[in-house]
Amino acid sequence: MKVYLRTFGCRANQYDSESVRAMIERAGGEVVTTARDADVAIFNSCAVTADAEADLRQGVRRVAREAPGVTSLVMGCAAARDTGALRSLPTVAHVVPGGDLAAVAEALDLPPSSLGAAARQQGTRALLRIQDGCDEHCTFCATTLARGRNRSRTVEALVEEAMQLAERHPEIVLTGIHIGTYGADLGGSLGQLVERLVRAVPAVRFRLSSVEATEVDDRLRELFQEPAHLAPHLHAPLQSGSDTLLRRMGRHWYSAASYAAALERLARAHPVFGLGADVIAGFPGETEQDHHATLALVESLPFTYLHVFAYSQRPGTAAERLPGQQQGHEVRRRASELRAAGEAKGRRYRTYRLGGTADLVVLRGDVREGITGDYLSVAIADPPPPRGTRLPVRLDGDPDRLVAVPLCPSA
Repeated sequence: MKVYLRTFGCRANQYDSESVRAMIERAGGEVVTTARDADVAIFNSCAVTADAEADLRQGVRRVAREAPGVTSLVMGCAAARDTGALRSLPTVAHVVPGGDLAAVAEALDLPPSSLGAAARQQGTRALLRIQDGCDEHCTFCATTLARGRNRSRTVEALVEEAMQLAERHPEIVLTGIHIGTYGADLGGSLGQLVERLVRAVPAVRFRLSSVEATEVDDRLRELFQEPAHLAPHLHAPLQSGSDTLLRRMGRHWYSAASYAAALERLARAHPVFGLGADVIAGFPGETEQDHHATLALVESLPFTYLHVFAYSQRPGTAAERLPGQQQGHEVRRRASELRAAGEAKGRRYRTYRLGGTADLVVLRGDVREGITGDYLSVAIADPPPPRGTRLPVRLDGDPDRLVAVPLCPSA
């Protein structure tokens, strides 16, 4: 069996796709790069925005035109919310909700023995999904509806998988849908898990993906003191700097003030620290005052980058029914202003980092690209070390193009 595999959306989806790839290869199949060479096309879908679902439908139709004889399977978040529209697309024979790998194997007639995580992934940095689902109910979010409640994997299973990945990857990114709640259903915590991982697998650099600012506990703060083991980087969703908007969003567990206090505490302890956030522009009911509150909070905090999303109405979410839906041009203007603020913050941080040192992982030696512990994407001075090399560097160049200069010969 030859399979074309395409992934949309977040790192949790990417992890599931790596598991699908491994499953196909264990069963004797082959993952190919073009649909024309495939017997089966698998689309791992995202439902976070309307654009993501539109991209999925466009991708399925394109494959149907290029390879009309292919059989298609759609999995992921959009598949979990499908009411028949996906199954009606050309070539689609199977729709598998979420990341149900056993259901994917059954649909493709693969043996149960093919199931299991990938010991080696396609990316230089490996992904390790530590949990699935979310117990919160943000009014704008379709992912919770698609993924269900929080479900944590056992510490033992995660340590075993991390040890396998560490044999081939210099960095492991811990991912999931709401990883800050890891262990709530097992009597543990994210801090306890990370401590166990860095002690059991000391050779790699672990990195957290998206974690709520107020869910960083004392144990995690202590572990950030060990940047060789836990990357000095946190992506902490903000969404809005207005308490009124946060309440409308259903984000009841923090306020603008408690969010700021949590990040300022981290920043004081770590002068070198990558700090990112998600922000939504144009949420229903957002006033100009709310928007300026978000801009002011962004300006006051030591962000090194922002991910800005124009609000996208998702069918079935509570926000769809809220009054005060925004005009498109206003949403775009506010998103543009937030992106400009994030770019300015990033440039200031890169200027600050010039001349400093960093722990670098080489992502692609052929194009001389790497990523630092504090999540800076940098060029690499000639000669570039091989992909997957991890080494100390000095950051030269300028704020618009940082260049990593190795401090010692590469391995």
